[in-house]
Formats: sequence, C-alpha cells, structure tokens
Amino acid sequence: MPSATAWLQIGGIHRIHYTSPGAVMEPSSSIIVVGASAGGVTSLEQLVSGLPTDLLGAVFVVLHIPPDAVSRLPQILSRSGPLSAVHPQDGDRIRPRQIYVAPPDHHLLIDGDRIGVKKGPRENRFRPSIDALFRSAAYTYRTRVIGVVLSGVLDDGTSGLWSIKRLGGITVVQDPEDAAHNAMPLNALEQVEIDHSLPARDMGPLLARLSRQGPAAASETARDPDRQMEIEVAVAGGGNAFARGIMECTELSPFTCPECHGALVELKEGNVTRFRCHTGHAFSKSALLAGVTEAVDHSLWQVTRALEECVMLLEQMARDLQERGQTAEADRVLRKARDTERRASALQVITLQHEHLSEEALRDPPEAK
Repeated sequence: MPSATAWLQIGGIHRIHYTSPGAVMEPSSSIIVVGASAGGVTSLEQLVSGLPTDLLGAVFVVLHIPPDAVSRLPQILSRSGPLSAVHPQDGDRIRPRQIYVAPPDHHLLIDGDRIGVKKGPRENRFRPSIDALFRSAAYTYRTRVIGVVLSGVLDDGTSGLWSIKRLGGITVVQDPEDAAHNAMPLNALEQVEIDHSLPARDMGPLLARLSRQGPAAASETARDPDRQMEIEVAVAGGGNAFARGIMECTELSPFTCPECHGALVELKEGNVTRFRCHTGHAFSKSALLAGVTEAVDHSLWQVTRALEECVMLLEQMARDLQERGQTAEADRVLRKARDTERRASALQVITLQHEHLSEEALRDPPEAK
C-alpha cells in the first residue's frame, strides 16, 4: 500500500515532508526495530540466528558505532542467520524478510513504506539514534511495531520504547542478566511497561511468533501521535526544530545544550523528562548529565592549556627583557610566570580528578566500576 504523505507549510517559507500516522507496508507485515550499544553485536547475532526465512516483517537495526567507523554489521548479521542484512539507501522501499542496518553517522528512519537515511541532529549524543528509529516506526506503523532493546550503556531506546507502547505496539528487552552491559535494558524495564524480557538467543522465535500474530491489540491506554512526536520525527529526518515549533511545545528548562549551547526545552513522557534544543539535539537526563560533565572536562583542559601558554609567553618576555639588560623588569615578569605556572599545575590536578558522570555511573557500586 502506498505511504500516506503530506506537506506542511510553516510560516509561508518552510516546507517539511512528513508521513501521516497509520501508513502501512503490507497488512500482514510487522516492523521490528532493534537497538543496541556496547556489547550489542553478540546479542544481535543471537537474535537474528533465530529468525525464520519466512518472517512476516522487516527488521531495522541501530547499533551505536563511531561516526568515522566502517560498519561490517550487515555482513556479520547476514552470516549469523537466514535473512540478508544491508545498509539501505535513503528512499529505499521496505521489503519483508530483510534486515536494514543503520549506516555510520546517519539516522535510520521509517517513512511510510520507504526508508529514511538522514543526518538529522544527534540524539542522546548519538547518530544513529535508537530512539529516533523507534519513534519514527511508532509514528507510522503504530500497532504493527515490535521494539527491542538489547545490551548497552546509558538509556538510548527507552524513550522510543515508551512511544511504541504508547501507540499500541509491543515492547521487548533483553534480560539484563543476559546482557554484556545491562543499563539499556534496566532503564527500559524501569521506565516503560515491557511485554517481554528474555535472553537474546530466545528472541528470534518470539519475534517470529509475534509477527505471525499480526498487529498488536491496542490497549485501552494507547494514544494517537501528538504534535511533539510529529515534530521529533521530522527533526530526526533533518526538519528544522525551531521552525516546526519545538519551543512552543513545552516549558523552557534552565539548562543549555552541551552540543551547541542552545536553550533546552523539557519534554514529558509519562513520569520521565527529556530535553531538546531549538537546533534539534535531544537528551535524556542521563545523556545530558554525561554531555555536561564532558563539556566541563573540555573546558578545564582549555583553561589549563591557556594558562600554560601564558607561562610560555611570560618566559619569552622575560628573556627578551634580560637580553636588553632590563634585569629588574625581567625578574618581575618571571615571578608572574611562576605564579601562573603554579595555578596551571593546581588546575591540572583538578582536571585529572574530574569525573564523567551519568545515571549509570552513579548507580553502579564502587567495586563494579
């Protein structure tokens, strides 16, 4: 069935393409979206090994990798199970029984019966973002979506699972005891109503069974997409968050974006608060804390570097004065250099002691760090 699409005119000057909610690929097909981070390759191999050749749906995978890395994940997953895995091109039509893997430094999105491969703003400090994929799937396919969170650190995927559940889809997480890194599954279990939690090796048969059952029966609490979700789906695809009205959706926060220093608004999802800036970057509380402490680390090293440059410049000035026979002036400048050097050394000690924080780091017992 063709995708239902529309064009939204904003302020008479900005046009953004978006997909209407409820568009379908095939009446009998499911959209399975899977997110993983640290330790996730093994979990993904185990999951795809159990998928059948006649899977009634398509699988979309986001794995966090560095933006400049070369991803071999399609080859790895193709060898691990009966289904072929590929890096899709922007605009490719969705095909059943196919695994689509997010390319490095690009969001993988679902746009009706087409695939979006976009360089929208980073979310939770990642591109590709698990939440961005999950949200776009929920927005388009609603009860046909099955969301899966595997091994990983921090909490990417939790917001996306919340959106899937809110719109009537099915939620699945890897058993935290089975995950190499359990933070992503634990965060999802704590903040979202999860339908299934099981080891990765058992997920293939479960997903096959769920896809054969067809669309999930929407619960009484299932909702339609709202304006906030529409904006966030468009922003992940490169839409202008400010022009779309993100600043009008909710209240301003006292925080600034660690990526661009723009103002952050608070986004509510049940009892959970997230943040998005007017240029489009998005953060969970844990990701924002990690970004802020990383920015502090960067700033401390910048100040340390600047103080050491002052020392070198003052020493050069003292040598020039000494060569001109201005001994008293040279000694005064050299004393100032030594004072600055002591301050730089003290600051470097503070810099080396600076902690990178996140909710996961605060949760772990000291002996586990």
